[in-house]
Amino acid sequence: MILTALNDYYQRLAAQQQVPQPGFSAENISFALVFSAAGEPLQIDDLRIQDDKGKFRPRPLYVPVDKRRTSGIHAYVGWDKTAYALGVTAGDGKRLADEHEAFKQRQRNLFADSDDPELRAFLALLDAWQPPRFHTLPGYHEDLLDKNLVFRLDGKQHFVHEHPPMRASWNETFTVQDSDHGPCLVTGEHAPLGLDHPAIRNVNGAQSSGASLISFNAGAYESYGHKGQANASISKQAIFGYSTALNHLLRRDNDNHQRLTIGDATVVFWAQAADTSRAEAAEMFFKALNEPPTDAQEAARLGSALAQVANGTALSETDLGLAGDTQFFVLGLAPNAARLSVRFWCVNTLEQLTRHFARHRQDLMLDPLPWKGALPPIWRLLYAVAPSREGRAKAEDIPPHLAGEIARAIFTGQRYPQSLLSNLVMRFRNDGDISGIRIALCKAVLTRNTRLAAGQQSSIEEIPVSLDPHSTHPGYLLGRLFAELENAQARAVPNTNATIADRYYGAASATPASVFPLLLRNVKNHLAKLRKGNEKDQAIAGAISRSIREIVDGLDERLPKSLKIEDQGRFAIGYYHQTQARFNKKKQGENTETPEDQGDAQ
Repeated sequence: MILTALNDYYQRLAAQQQVPQPGFSAENISFALVFSAAGEPLQIDDLRIQDDKGKFRPRPLYVPVDKRRTSGIHAYVGWDKTAYALGVTAGDGKRLADEHEAFKQRQRNLFADSDDPELRAFLALLDAWQPPRFHTLPGYHEDLLDKNLVFRLDGKQHFVHEHPPMRASWNETFTVQDSDHGPCLVTGEHAPLGLDHPAIRNVNGAQSSGASLISFNAGAYESYGHKGQANASISKQAIFGYSTALNHLLRRDNDNHQRLTIGDATVVFWAQAADTSRAEAAEMFFKALNEPPTDAQEAARLGSALAQVANGTALSETDLGLAGDTQFFVLGLAPNAARLSVRFWCVNTLEQLTRHFARHRQDLMLDPLPWKGALPPIWRLLYAVAPSREGRAKAEDIPPHLAGEIARAIFTGQRYPQSLLSNLVMRFRNDGDISGIRIALCKAVLTRNTRLAAGQQSSIEEIPVSLDPHSTHPGYLLGRLFAELENAQARAVPNTNATIADRYYGAASATPASVFPLLLRNVKNHLAKLRKGNEKDQAIAGAISRSIREIVDGLDERLPKSLKIEDQGRFAIGYYHQTQARFNKKKQGENTETPEDQGDAQ
C-alpha cells in the first residue's frame, strides 16, 4: 500500500516535470570539466550555488543512475566523482586506478560505435586524459577533489549527459538490461523485476548516505529460494517510482512544505485529487494543521473551521474552500541502523482527517486556552511529555515511540496511548510543572477514553473544560481541595521555601488517605493566622474556609486509600481548574493575583 501510493504520486510529479525520468536521479554536482572538440581539457566550471549564509553548495542535476553504489566498483555514465571520472582523489587511492579504468570502460562500451561528434570528443578526452593535468587546469582548487562532476563540450549550453544522442543510448541500455520478468507487487503488471532499491535520504537520524526502506540482509528473511532483494517482487519502474517520490518528499529545500518532524520521526504527506490545485491546497491545509498559523486572522479562520467541522459541518461547506473527498496519505519514518522503520502510515479522506484534528482540538480544550492560535502544534505537545527543568524541556528527552503513538492517535482518531497519561502523571509528581499544555493533554486522554467508552458505560462523568463546582468525582474534588490548601498556605506564609505542592503533591494524588488528614489539620493554623491579620486577610480566610467546606462536603467520609492512574489525572485537572478559577476572580475585583504567582499556566 505504501509503495503503491508513492508510485502513484510519482506519476503526478513526473507529469509536472518535478522529478527525473526512469534511469536518472537528482545528484549533487559541484563542477563541470569543459573540453574541446579535439578532446583537449580546457577549464573547470564551478557549478555550486551560494546559499543565504554565503556557503557554496552543490547544484542538483538529473544524471544517469542505474543502481546504488555499495562497496564494489561501479561507474556511472557521463558523470561521477573525481576518483572515477578523472583518477584523482584526496585520499590514499588504493582502488584509484581500477575505479578510473572502470569509468572509461563503461563510456567506451556505450558510445564506442557512435558517430555523434560530441560523444566522439568525449571519448577522445577520456583516452588522452592524464590525471596530473587536473591540478593545472584553470578553475582548479582542492575543494573539488572527490566531488561529483559532469562534462561539457566547449561552445555548448548543455552537459554531455543531457545530449540527446547520449540520453537515447542510455535509455535503450537501461531498458534492456538483463533482469527476470515477473508480476510486480506494486503495479500488478508483468514487467522486468528490479533488485537494487535506491537509498532513501534525508530521514532525520539516519545515515547521511541514505538508508533502505526495503532490504533482506539475512537468510532468515528469505523465502522460496529467493536471495536478497529478489524476495520483493517489484518491477524496476515501480522501484524507481516509489524511491524517487519519497526522496522528493524528504528533500530539505526551503520550499518543501510536505515534510514535518514529529519526535524522532520524519513525516511526509501528500494528497491525491482530481486536479493538482486541489491536491496542493489539501497539502498546504495539512501543513497548517500541524504548524498552525501565528497570524491572528488566519488562526481565527482555521479555529472557526475546525469548530464547525467538530459540530458536524462538512469541510466543503466551510470558508476554507477544500474538497473533503481528497485522498490523503501520511507516512512517518524513523531511523533503524542502515534501514528505516515505518513509525506510522495513515490513509484517509481529507474530510475524515480534518474531523480527527477537530476532535483532537476539542479534546484538548480548556478555558482559558493555554496556547495561542487555533490549536497547539504537535511538537509543543511532545515537549510537554519530556522532563521539565526550570520550565524547559529538551527534544532528546521526548520518548520516541510515544511521539509516534500520539501522532497516530491524532491522525486516526483512535485512543491516545495509555502510556501518555502515565507519563504525564509521573511528570506532575517528579518536576512539579503542572502547566496548561500538560493538563490539556491529560484532559484529552481522559475525554477520548470517556467518549469511546460511553456506549458501554453511559454513567461515566465527562471531563469539564473549566471549573465544575458540581462534579462529584473524588479525584477531581481532591485536586480542587489540594489547590485550596496550597492557597491557604501561600496566603499565610507568602515566601515559604517549599509549598505543600512541592512536598506533598505526589503522595496526595496517589494515596490521599495518608496525606490529606495532615494537610487539613495544618490548614487550620494557616487560616487562624489569616484571621488575625487585617480586614483583607480575614476576608480571604473566610473565602478559603467556605471553599474547603464545600469541597469536603462532596467527598465521602472516608478518603480513598489510593487513586488509580485515571483518577490521578482528574486530580491534576481539578487542581488546575481550581487554581485558574482563583486567577479569574481578579476580573471581578476580588483578587489581584496573576497566573505567574501560582505556577505556569502556559
